[in-house]
Amino acid sequence: MTDTQTSPDTPAETEAPPAVELPWADVHVEHHKMLRLAPLKTDRNTGGRPLRFIEFGYAERNDKARSLMRMSITLPAQRVRKEQNHLDVWVDHAEKRMHFGPESGLQVEPLNRGIGRFMIAQGINWAKKRWPTYTVDGFDLNNKEALNEDTRLRRDHFLRVHGFDVVYADAQHLKGSVKAVKVGDLAGDWNSEKLQVVEILEAAQMLQQAEQNLAEQEVKLKKHEEKVSKYKREDAGLRFTITCLVAFAVFQAGLLIWIATHR
Repeated sequence: MTDTQTSPDTPAETEAPPAVELPWADVHVEHHKMLRLAPLKTDRNTGGRPLRFIEFGYAERNDKARSLMRMSITLPAQRVRKEQNHLDVWVDHAEKRMHFGPESGLQVEPLNRGIGRFMIAQGINWAKKRWPTYTVDGFDLNNKEALNEDTRLRRDHFLRVHGFDVVYADAQHLKGSVKAVKVGDLAGDWNSEKLQVVEILEAAQMLQQAEQNLAEQEVKLKKHEEKVSKYKREDAGLRFTITCLVAFAVFQAGLLIWIATHR
């Protein structure tokens, strides 16, 4: 459930409900929003982080037994693996429980741009408005992520900032898990300095401003081109004048030599 790879819906053995076949396998996102990834300094692990616009999509389904919020991130002109940029929030109304999917965990591309926090925050806020007293299932953490200390700390920070309680069964911090928690105790915020939602009107204003800036740049470019043309004309005139002066000087020199030699 981090920007690396975690398993948010891998339930702890003592708290997990029995596995059941879930509905709505063919549901695709129906609502779309534009997200702005702010330009950030190059990261030594994930590389460059330029200004970028991406698409966030989601869909909701509800019946008496369950509810689902399905989310995905689409990257223009870039394809990702099927399991990447996808998150489900499942709610069981009979058990009054909630868990995250898919089983492979939230895998985000590009990394370190705030996308993971944004997606989990959307799911948390969606559930908090409707079922704050429901319980989020506990789950075991991926041991592979604990092998790299920076990755483990980044994952644990990601979970704790959203209100999850991360605990370890060993001093080496390899066997980690997240305790069950009430939906209402989770925090549904994200780093707005990294990622902003762009509404349609804002997008239109951005395009309008970009067009105005482009028009202004074209005017400035035209003025510079006119100056360059003027300088070129002046340069050509100066070159012609210099050529004439050189020719006249050569003629005078030749004339003086002729006069001197024919006296």
